[in-house]
Amino acid sequence: MNKDYENGINTLKQMTDENGEQMINSVGEIFPDFLDKMISFGFGQIYARPNLDLKTREIVTITALITQGAFEQLDFHIKGALKAGLKQEEILEIILQCAAYVGFPKACSALGIAGKIFAGKL
Repeated sequence: MNKDYENGINTLKQMTDENGEQMINSVGEIFPDFLDKMISFGFGQIYARPNLDLKTREIVTITALITQGAFEQLDFHIKGALKAGLKQEEILEIILQCAAYVGFPKACSALGIAGKIFAGKL
């Protein structure tokens, strides 16, 4: 195992629970090399960098996902944000802030995902 991959696994352990690990593993079942790159680069090199904590990185990531309309990854990162210490109220404020800049349709989609997570349905 290379150092970036190890860093990525350690970062993911801080961010996820068993369900998050299952999601990551499902990517590996489809395309193991993709999973290696995602863990090594995304989480081992980017998320593991100094200067921003996981809470701040999740704020940036949630904002970027909402902006792009990339809702398929939003539940993973909202759960990661909660685990990193963001409060539900802070996540709701991020969604509201995004509404002003990217529009209410994207914010409404994000709000629906967040609501399911907060209710324990995702």
